[in-house]
Amino acid sequence: MEFSAKQIATFIGGEIVGDENATVHTFAKIEEGIPGAISFLANPKYTSYIYDTQASIVLVNKDFEPEKEIKTTLIKVDNAYESLGKLLNLYEASKPKKQGINPLANIASSATIGKNVYIGAFAVIEENAIIGDDTSILPHAYIGEGVKIGAKCTIYPHATIYHDCRIGNECNIHAGAVIGADGFGFAPTPEGYEKIAQIGIVILEDKVDIGANTCIDRATMGATIIRKGVKLDNLVQIAHNDEIGSHTVMAAQAGVAGSTKVGEWCMFGGQVGVAGHITIGDRVVFGAQSGVPSSVKANRQLIGTPPMEEIAYFKSSAIFRKLPNMYFEMNALRKELEELKKQLNK
Repeated sequence: MEFSAKQIATFIGGEIVGDENATVHTFAKIEEGIPGAISFLANPKYTSYIYDTQASIVLVNKDFEPEKEIKTTLIKVDNAYESLGKLLNLYEASKPKKQGINPLANIASSATIGKNVYIGAFAVIEENAIIGDDTSILPHAYIGEGVKIGAKCTIYPHATIYHDCRIGNECNIHAGAVIGADGFGFAPTPEGYEKIAQIGIVILEDKVDIGANTCIDRATMGATIIRKGVKLDNLVQIAHNDEIGSHTVMAAQAGVAGSTKVGEWCMFGGQVGVAGHITIGDRVVFGAQSGVPSSVKANRQLIGTPPMEEIAYFKSSAIFRKLPNMYFEMNALRKELEELKKQLNK
C-alpha cells in the first residue's frame, strides 16, 4: 500500500516541506533510510543522518531547522515520535486479520466465542471461558476455566491466563506471559512453610499491554488490578494484591512486591524493585535499578537505593567514586595530627 506526503500530512496534521507527491510504502530508521520509506527524527543525536538519508519522507518536530540542504521531503509535526506511532498503528491495522477456529484448537463446549474471533492450532479454551468479538487467541495459548476476555484483544503463543481472571478490551498479552499464577504466600511452621491458598483473581482493565514472560500473580483474596492503559515490558513481576494505576509504565525486570498500590502515570526504569505493603503516589518516576523500601509521595523523580532526588544522587555518586582516595587522605591527616599532638605535648 502506497501513501503520498500529502495524504500522510493530512492524517497526522503536519506541514510539508518539499514534494507533496512523494510516496512511501514502508518504514525505515533514519540511518537506514531507502527510497520509498518514511522515517522520523526525534532524537537530536541522529540529526546528522537527515542530510544523507535516502528515505523519501522524514517526520520532524516543528522546531527543526536544517543547517544545510536536505534532499528528502519533510513533514513537520508537533511530536515526530508520536506521529510515527499513529502511522505505525494505521499500517498494522491495515493488515488482514486472521479469523476462524483452527480444527486443532481445543475449545470446551461451554465456552462462549464472540464474532470474528481467531483461535489458532493447539490453543486451549477451558470450560465457561468467554472470548470477546474480534479477539485473536494465537497457537498454544491457554485460557483457563471461567476466564473473561474482552473485544479486540490479542493473546500471543504460549501466554497463560489462569482460571477466573478478567481481561478488558484491546489488551495485548505477549508470548510466555502468565496472568493469575498463585501469589507467593506461605506461612512459616515448625515443619517448614505451609502454602496459603490464593483464591483471588487478576483484573486487567482496557488497553493494557503485557510483555513477554511477564507474570502477574492472582490475589490471596480479592483481586490484583492492572488499571486502564498500563504498559508492562518483558520480564516484569507484579505480586499478589497489587494495584497498578492507570497509564503507568514499567521497563524490563521491574518488580513490585505484594499488596502495594502504585499511582497513575508512574514510570519505572529497568530493574526497579518496590517493597510490599507501601503506596507510590501519582506521576512518580524511578530511575533504573532503584530500590524502593517505603511509600513515596506524588510527583517525585527519584533514583538509587533508597531512592533520592536525581541531582543529589549524581552528586553522591561523584563523591562515592572518590571515597578510596579520600580514605587514604584521611588516614594520612590522622597520622599528621597524632604527630603534631606528640610534639605539642613534649
